[in-house]
Amino acid sequence: MQRWNGWGDDAVYMDLSPQALKLLCELIGEGRVCPDYPLEKFLENMPEARLSKHPLISFDAKLRLDHAHGQSMADWIGLRGGTLKRFPDGVSVPETVEEIHELLRFAAEQNAVVIPYGGGTSVVGHLEVPQTERPVLCLSLERYNRLISIDIRSRLAVFEAGIRGPRLEQQLNSKGFTLGHYPQSFEYSSLGGWVVTRSSGQQSKHYGRIEQLFAGGELLSPQGPLKLPAHPASAAGPDLRQLLLGSEGRMGVLTKAVVHIAAVPEKDVVYGVFFPSWEEASQAVHAIAGTDIPFSMIRLSNPTETMTHLTLAGHEGQVALLKRYLRLRGIHEKEACMCLIGFTGSRRITSASRRAAFSIVRHHKGISLGKPMGNAWIKNRFYTAYLRNTLWDLGYAVDTLETAVNWDQVTPTMAAIEKSIHEAL
Repeated sequence: MQRWNGWGDDAVYMDLSPQALKLLCELIGEGRVCPDYPLEKFLENMPEARLSKHPLISFDAKLRLDHAHGQSMADWIGLRGGTLKRFPDGVSVPETVEEIHELLRFAAEQNAVVIPYGGGTSVVGHLEVPQTERPVLCLSLERYNRLISIDIRSRLAVFEAGIRGPRLEQQLNSKGFTLGHYPQSFEYSSLGGWVVTRSSGQQSKHYGRIEQLFAGGELLSPQGPLKLPAHPASAAGPDLRQLLLGSEGRMGVLTKAVVHIAAVPEKDVVYGVFFPSWEEASQAVHAIAGTDIPFSMIRLSNPTETMTHLTLAGHEGQVALLKRYLRLRGIHEKEACMCLIGFTGSRRITSASRRAAFSIVRHHKGISLGKPMGNAWIKNRFYTAYLRNTLWDLGYAVDTLETAVNWDQVTPTMAAIEKSIHEAL
C-alpha cells in the first residue's frame, strides 16, 4: 500500500547506518523530530464538497486527501505538519476515454477546475489545489493504463497515458522492447506525466529525453479532442506536439501517447570510477562528453557527495577497504570524486565504448573499480527516495536541487550552491 504522507510503499523502509547519522549530526546538527499530523484529523476536517453528485466521481475523504498534493517539500510540510488546507472536491478514476469525455463535459457544466493526475510524484506544485470559489475535480488516470498496440516495423507503441513505469516496461520487455525512460520517480510516475512535465531519465543520453521519445498522442479538453499523429518528421510549420510537452495539464487531459521504442539491449552495464580531484573528474567527463563515444549515462559526484554516498552505503568494512585501496593508488578520501559511467547496446559497441572512455579516464588519473558499484546503483537506484521517509522521522527534511548550466559554469555554480547551503545551515 502506498504511504499516505511520504514516499512509496509503506512496507519498504531504508535504514540509516550509525555512521551516516553521525555524519549528519556533524554537518548540520541533531535533527528536530516533530510529531506527524494524524490522518484522522485530516479526514475529520475535510471540507464539504462543492461538486454535484455524479456516478463517476467519489467524494471519499481519504481519496480527496491522497489527490491533494504531490511530493514537493511544500507538500510534505503540509501533510506532516497538518497545514494542507485545500483539497479537490471530488476524485474520479475513469477507465475509458468515454468516461473521461463525460467527466470533462460535467466539469464544464459545473464550471469546475480539472486537475489531471498521473502518479502523484510531481515536485513542482502543479497538483496543488488552487485557491478558488470554483469546485475542483481531480481526474486520476491510474486505471487508464493499458498497452493499446505495438508497431514492430516502425518501433512505435501506443499506451493509455496513465500507465506507470514498471507496468510499461513489463509490457514492452515481454515483447523484446523497452522505452528506456527511467526518472527517479519511475516506480510511481506515469507515461502521461512524463510527457506533460518534459521528463528526463537516467539513461536519456542513450534512449532520448521524453520529448524525443514522444511521437504523438491524443488529448481531450472541454473544447474537444486534439489528435497528433505520429509523423516521423516534417518541415511544414511548428510541431504541435510541443504544445503538450511541459504543459502540466493546462491543455487538457492527455489520454493516449505514442512513443518510440527500442529493442532490449544485449548489454546494459555501469562501471564505478574514482578520480583524485574534482578538477580531474570534471575534465574527464567534459572530454568524454565531447567525443562520439556512445555512453548511456555519466553521474559525477563531487567530494562532499562522494563522502556522503560512501557513508550511506552502510558497509563499514568494505568502505574502509575501498578507502585504503584508493589511498594506495594516490586518491585521498577528502578529495575523491566518484563517477558512474554506463554503456548500453551490443557487446561489440559497449566493449569499444568502454575502452575509449576508460582511455580518457586513465589520462585524468581515474581508477576503474569495475561493475560492482554500478550493479549496486542499478539495484538501489529507485530506493534511495525512501531515505526521505527515514530522515524525516529522524528530524531531517530532504529536498533536491536540479539545474542545467553550460560547461563553463558547472564548477562556479556548484561552488555557489554549496556555499549558500552551508551558510544557511
